[in-house]
Amino acid sequence: MKTNSNTYTIIYSIVMVVIVAFLLAFVFQALKPTQDINVALDKQKQILYSLNIRDLSDTEAAAKYKEVVVADNIIDESGAVTTPGTQGGTAAGFKLNSADFKAGRLALYVCKIDGKDKYVIPVYGMGLWGPISGYVALNDDRSTVYGAYFNHDSETAGLGAEIKDNRAWQEQFQGKKLFKGNDRSAIALSVLKKIDDPSTQVDAVTGATLTSNGVTDMFKECLGKYLKFLNGK
Repeated sequence: MKTNSNTYTIIYSIVMVVIVAFLLAFVFQALKPTQDINVALDKQKQILYSLNIRDLSDTEAAAKYKEVVVADNIIDESGAVTTPGTQGGTAAGFKLNSADFKAGRLALYVCKIDGKDKYVIPVYGMGLWGPISGYVALNDDRSTVYGAYFNHDSETAGLGAEIKDNRAWQEQFQGKKLFKGNDRSAIALSVLKKIDDPSTQVDAVTGATLTSNGVTDMFKECLGKYLKFLNGK
């Protein structure tokens, strides 16, 4: 076959594309177990962050997660456990994502900190430029925030990205109440520019109104699905 012919060029291009595609697929499959481990470890760290446990090495974080997470249960909107988790759980609620949440399969992490029960609830929402998410840890009264951690896919650095990057902002949630007074029928925890109820409200991120509103909406929608559990029913 003539090397300067169109047929040769086309066949050569096809062969090269097939070889490169094969190599990429091989590398992806070879690295996937390591990638999965890193993704799982990052998720474990985020849960620990919501429990105010930070600044640990990867090895320390993995060990601490196994220590403090008693179970990664799956519950339904009635508060009933549909799939019980296990100590240091990564096989039940840990595997759930936002699609499972929308389908009514709710992850609930039961934890022990200094001998006291804590509950960690994952939350999902939308910021200005893309999805936001996080974890809210509650005291055993199921109404007081013990800690919180938030993440995002593509918020603006220095503005919306502050929900992830600004540790001091996240720490403002500690001690806040989910409900307003004795009314436990709706989630009152929110992020606002002007605070009139310091017990349930946190200052909005400066210059990131839409992202702050997204966090509030995330609380109302996601924590709202846990109302029966939060009310002990």
